[in-house]
Amino acid sequence: MKDKINTIGFDADDTLWINQPNYDEIENEYCNLFSDYLSKDEISDELYKTEIQNLSLYGYGAKSFMLSMIETAINIIGNEDSHQIICQIIKLGKKLINKPVELLDGVTEVLEYFSKTGIKIILVTKGDLIDQERKLLKSNLEKFFHHIEIMSDKKESDYQELLSRLSIAPEHFLMIGNSYKSDILPVLKIGGFGAHIPYHVNWKHDIVDKIEKHTNLIELKNIIQIINLFSE
Repeated sequence: MKDKINTIGFDADDTLWINQPNYDEIENEYCNLFSDYLSKDEISDELYKTEIQNLSLYGYGAKSFMLSMIETAINIIGNEDSHQIICQIIKLGKKLINKPVELLDGVTEVLEYFSKTGIKIILVTKGDLIDQERKLLKSNLEKFFHHIEIMSDKKESDYQELLSRLSIAPEHFLMIGNSYKSDILPVLKIGGFGAHIPYHVNWKHDIVDKIEKHTNLIELKNIIQIINLFSE
């Protein structure tokens, strides 16, 4: 495999830096606002339904999450009684956006390693443009990437368009990420390679029932292991 790869794509959220735990923390605080109305699980379910309904309108990211929190709040307590809660929700959203970027273990070491090889490394992430650009700037990792792509979604067509634009053949491309659904499976389907690094928490939308075996699929326990595959 390593002799075929000339470009490696890295996912960002929960692959390079911590992301989902921050959302879980804010969601927990959000649910506490409605303890007099519904149980935590009921509120979480209502919020998730709203998020999924809004994906095609708002996409992914912190601002989308904030809008869905506000809409869910109005649905729960009514428009007339929601002013104070909405103010608190906006504060929660800003708290999420202003979270420090915490790199996962081994990330800098891996990027430094590949920056000294002939392999190009690119960042391939999805979400809100400004939010992702802000996190990338805070991470101080921008210097390692030949190209940075912030997508609205990560479907087969999105990867095909990106690789075509960058003149990268799928069979020479490896994508590394924590989400099998959006980072790995679409790349496998277009003929590329995927290195899946599971993270200990996932957003419900990214969870799959089963990971099928594939000749181009690599399962890793942590990001450092990718160096071993190319240094052997």
